[in-house]
Amino acid sequence: MSNGTTNSVSSTKRAHPYFHFLAGLTSGVSSAVLLQPADLLKTRVQQSRSSSLLAVLKTILSGPHPVTSLWRGTIPSALRTGFGSALYFTSLSSLRQILANTTTTSGDGAATTTPFTKSSSVLPKLSNTQNLITGASARVFAGFVLMPFTVIKVRYESDLYSYKSIASASRSIYAQEGLKGFFTGFGATAVRDAPYAGLYVVFYEACKTRLNNLASTAATTSTDGGGRGQHASFASSATINASSGVIAAGLATSFTNPFDAVKTRLQLMPGKYRNMVSATRLMLKEDGVKAFFDGLGLRMGRKALSSALAWTVYEELIGRAERFVSRRDMERAVV
Repeated sequence: MSNGTTNSVSSTKRAHPYFHFLAGLTSGVSSAVLLQPADLLKTRVQQSRSSSLLAVLKTILSGPHPVTSLWRGTIPSALRTGFGSALYFTSLSSLRQILANTTTTSGDGAATTTPFTKSSSVLPKLSNTQNLITGASARVFAGFVLMPFTVIKVRYESDLYSYKSIASASRSIYAQEGLKGFFTGFGATAVRDAPYAGLYVVFYEACKTRLNNLASTAATTSTDGGGRGQHASFASSATINASSGVIAAGLATSFTNPFDAVKTRLQLMPGKYRNMVSATRLMLKEDGVKAFFDGLGLRMGRKALSSALAWTVYEELIGRAERFVSRRDMERAVV
């Protein structure tokens, strides 16, 4: 009986990669569209030492089309975030499954199968080091593939450029900077995203573990130990995932905002800032240390909301897909 239960649990953790791709795409597009104004305001604040959030917001709202202006750059942002999330979640789940299978093969498997029955997560349980490595690797890979959209997105959001369409933006960048123009700031982006994504997964999984334990304890205390406690724990999984996403994003963002500030300056004014080292020196000389924390509040708020939304939607969609597949497999087995 126990072997059957273990096999059933294990099978639900091996969804086809296209499940993860579609779930990541859905979660990424949703968060990008809803939170585009925060992203645009962050870019405007970071583009100049003289900009402030209140001044930028007043300028936009006093314009002829304030709503449209706040959502400027939504298409490249949705494309970049949507497909970036799809690639990220697909590669992350694949890397985590490979490491989980390796751990199971080399050990007794208890560490990777037991936590699945009492967790809101659809991802394999890994160590902090493995979470750090897989999160960083998946994010850098997705960031490199989607870098051209990132450059176009940032310039769309800035008021330094007046692109009319994605096609015209692409032609302008290629004509002035060549192919390398589409990868401007990748070094700073990778230096920012690798630690951010790695730390995010570590904090996210740690928060979920603690919150799941609290939820399980509360459910057990409020019942007689029957199936209702387990159901209550499952019902609260979305809340646990969302709360963990907010906490993890806030912590990871606070550590990596300086790299985001450098990346934004590089992508907006590559001729002036040239490279990451030069940009760092020039920003320190012109604006001081505070330049590296411009837009921190906006980025932290946006990251907290987008991460909570993206990861909650992603895990919920994957969980539903895997439970559906599991039920069909069980029905076929009975027949």
